[in-house]
Amino acid sequence: MKAIITTFVATIALSAMAASTAASGPLKDRVAAGQSIRIGYSNEVPTAYSAADGKPTGFVNDITLAVLKKMGYEKIEPVQTEWGGLIPGLNAGRFDIITGGMFILAARCENVKFSEPIYKMGDAFLVPKGNPKGLVNYEHIHDTGATMVTGSGYANIAHAKAAGVDATKIMEVPGPTEILAAMQAGRADVGAGTPILVKQLADSSGGKLEATNSAAMPKDSFNWGGLAFTKADQDFVDEFNAALKDYVGSQEMMTAVAKYGYDKDWLPGEAKTEWICANR
Repeated sequence: MKAIITTFVATIALSAMAASTAASGPLKDRVAAGQSIRIGYSNEVPTAYSAADGKPTGFVNDITLAVLKKMGYEKIEPVQTEWGGLIPGLNAGRFDIITGGMFILAARCENVKFSEPIYKMGDAFLVPKGNPKGLVNYEHIHDTGATMVTGSGYANIAHAKAAGVDATKIMEVPGPTEILAAMQAGRADVGAGTPILVKQLADSSGGKLEATNSAAMPKDSFNWGGLAFTKADQDFVDEFNAALKDYVGSQEMMTAVAKYGYDKDWLPGEAKTEWICANR
């Protein structure tokens, strides 16, 4: 009788463990259990954001959904959060993939597993119309003592500090809406972000702000963006990369993302994530 009870208890324990794994384990366990793939992103137009009907949109989300569909996965659940909460949220199990258009950086590679890159771009500035202080690169911010505003966790922070910009001159805010508000209120002299983000903010400023040309930025500020997964999901990342390889740069993809301004200049080229993690 004791042996039977012990076996029964062990069976219950294993069943509970299996249920727990299906609920919060690696991504392939979730999909095998029939659960949705949860994609996490912040409200970044046109990279990744929610449409009026709540559906995920933006060029990174569109690329992600297209590749997942080719892999046979169409049960998707969007989770929108602030930029600074993306990596913590991923590792806490609140979603399975970060689709927020995240640059592949060495510090991030220590905490997450990136896909192969899906785009490449540099930095750009949001400045008052006419750019009265002539701010086109981070050295200019340092030399003039200007105040820069950017999103918390954005790569622009490290790029500015590398150019000697003092941390007290860097205003960190939750995201694009707050960057625009700071610039419109005159609390910052320059806003920093990706060219697509900066252009979108400039276009929404009623002509009061403009975007600088990213070509004036140092070459080492150019970076590659990818999707982030937990390190436990290496098997899924390998499967995703295999499907991604045939999709990135294809006519199907270029047609789908053209409406967001994505063109051949944004294609990632030959750089691989392993190299990017070691050099950025």
